[in-house]
Amino acid sequence: MAFWDNLFRGGAAQFDSGSAASNAIELTRRRPSVSLSKQGAASGNLRVNLSWRMRTSDIEGPSRPGGLLRNPLRMFQPEVVQAHTQGMVNVDLDLGCLYELADGTKGVVQPLGGFFGDLNEPPYVRLSGDDRFGAPSGETIFVNLDHREDIRRLLFFVYIYDQTPAFDRTHATCTLYPSNGPRLEIELDERAPEARSCAVFSVDNTKGELIVRREVKFVYGFQAELDRLYGWGLQWGRGYKSRV
Repeated sequence: MAFWDNLFRGGAAQFDSGSAASNAIELTRRRPSVSLSKQGAASGNLRVNLSWRMRTSDIEGPSRPGGLLRNPLRMFQPEVVQAHTQGMVNVDLDLGCLYELADGTKGVVQPLGGFFGDLNEPPYVRLSGDDRFGAPSGETIFVNLDHREDIRRLLFFVYIYDQTPAFDRTHATCTLYPSNGPRLEIELDERAPEARSCAVFSVDNTKGELIVRREVKFVYGFQAELDRLYGWGLQWGRGYKSRV
């Protein structure tokens, strides 16, 4: 049965109806959370993807008055340019995940330090790889929700590795792809020019119900500051990536 048939007949869609055109639900300040359990998506692999673009103003500089009159073809140029390559912006955004399991085990999955995790063994969270040069696919973390009973809470975050803070010059989006239903989108749309890290969203197992909650909280430090903010209680040290 098509979605529209279900809608006009008064039936309840399996998912909250985000955007019918894009088949996506955007988590915002006004609508910060969604239940994967109630949406029938609390099993299988949850795919979390980070992608980012550089804002056009960083490439072209500030626009000048009368710019379109002097060069009318500029109106046909795209407003935002796909540009998270090293050659166009000196920033390396990384996707990470703090985890706490039901048995009390805590840790992190992230590129820094090579903590890539495991999908079929604890922590049931796996980073696919470290994108340093802006591949179109971005960075992706998988969560095995078939082991949801073993997961207490997750916190997904983004940080800038060893480069000038540039959250204000990039437009980053985290997209969640559940095993069933529309994707969830969270934009890092708040300006924090000096921030180096951002808690993007959390996943909490509350009495067997998996709830995704938008966070989008910028901090001026790194993982240790996010840890203190959310009470993880891990010990942190300075880490480095191997040279490519």
